[in-house]
Amino acid sequence: VQLQASGGGLVQAGGSLRLSCAASGSTFRAYTMGWFRQAPGKEREFVSAAFRSGGSTYYSDSVKGRFTISRDNAKNTVYLQMNSLKPEDTAVYFCAADRGIILSSISRADQYDYWGQGTQVTVSS
Repeated sequence: VQLQASGGGLVQAGGSLRLSCAASGSTFRAYTMGWFRQAPGKEREFVSAAFRSGGSTYYSDSVKGRFTISRDNAKNTVYLQMNSLKPEDTAVYFCAADRGIILSSISRADQYDYWGQGTQVTVSS
């Protein structure tokens, strides 16, 4: 699976952005899709994930209520709608995919086999 993330940019605090991650291959629905982010000097952290098949969604506490993950299996694409952005949301955002990940590990970056190249999100105050 190859992943291509896009949609990052510069936005003022309180604004919105929508990230997209397009995946290659014909078995997209079989993959759990995740979004992670990494700020300078910090470890990569879990943001959100959409589980395979049924697509149950999960969020970190820091973005819950502001971000929404969705997937379009027909387009092999997962989206991250980010609203009410804060300066602390500034980071490089990565999409990730894995076919065999279990629910209890969905927030662990080391459990994902495939990664996109990252897209920069900068939120100004």
